[in-house]
Amino acid sequence: MIEVEHLNKVYGSTTALQDVTFEAQPGEILGLLGPNGAGKTTTMRILAGYLPATQGTARVAGYDVHDQPMAVRQRIGYLPEVPPLYPNMTVESYLHFVSRLKGLSAGDRPVRVRWAIDQCNLVAVQKTLIHKLSKGFRQRVGIAQAIVHDPPAIILDEPTIGLDPRQIIDVRNLIKTLAQDKTVILSTHILPEVNMTCQRVAIISYGKVVATSTLADLKAQQSDQVNYELDLQGSKATVENCLKTLDRVMTWRWQTTQQPQRRKVRVACQPHPDLGHQLTHGLVHSGIELHEMRRLGSSLEEIYLELTTREPNTQEEIEVDDLEANPIAEAVASTPPLDSPAQEMDPSLDDIEDEISP
Repeated sequence: MIEVEHLNKVYGSTTALQDVTFEAQPGEILGLLGPNGAGKTTTMRILAGYLPATQGTARVAGYDVHDQPMAVRQRIGYLPEVPPLYPNMTVESYLHFVSRLKGLSAGDRPVRVRWAIDQCNLVAVQKTLIHKLSKGFRQRVGIAQAIVHDPPAIILDEPTIGLDPRQIIDVRNLIKTLAQDKTVILSTHILPEVNMTCQRVAIISYGKVVATSTLADLKAQQSDQVNYELDLQGSKATVENCLKTLDRVMTWRWQTTQQPQRRKVRVACQPHPDLGHQLTHGLVHSGIELHEMRRLGSSLEEIYLELTTREPNTQEEIEVDDLEANPIAEAVASTPPLDSPAQEMDPSLDDIEDEISP
């Protein structure tokens, strides 16, 4: 349903995306997982037709985002991180307005708006002005505008950010319901969200996809290494020199600690039956005081940190996802044009509500 191949995006001298490739199948929830600034939002904006790619291709339902943008926008629903809402409209009037923007016929609009309101559990607030709604309800309205034209593919950028636990559960259940007959791409940097919602993940770090797989396969791929967390006392240089001499130690990562004389380091090693003894012997033999050593399981958090932790350069530290930050423009850019744009694109709020209120 959604295919991304060798996608690149460059802002001046800053590379936001580099050779990004992944796909999402019909009926699948794909989690686009990565730290802030990794390139998730840029990828979604390209898929939604809001930004052009510098190189590479992206297709939705077989239509090329660059060559056939109108066909793509008719088949995609897009929720930016900040929902594109008009706060002085009621929920119902806003969804009628959006349905017109998305090219629905006058006869289809009431049916589609009613369906979106029911799907997103907005019946109780459909006559309420949007600025009076809680953040959770505003997020639901944002999802409703993304699905009102019944697209086969839905793109949701951080849909649960800032919500309370009850609201997160409600939005999560809504996404699962939508995925029964649609393709959903969900961006997040919240690991429990991936575990609870997604069937597959594409992990992106500094503009590159570093892994694409199911969660089970990701954990299986990490079975060729064993992770330990060491609580010790000794100079950083001494510890690193010791770890370099141990044959089965592959990588290590320092952890923050509240005790200035103590250090914590997370070590990834090749499996061996006698690995714990080798680590202990090597450290103590080097004069390092070892207080605690814990073997860690290959949780999603461990895998995520292992795949996304590396030293960035100055260019990569630039946050490129916020270079364009107009959510209204994003949503409008991802919708097909009206049949009569000169007549319909600049109505006053009163005209809108008078015309489209049932």
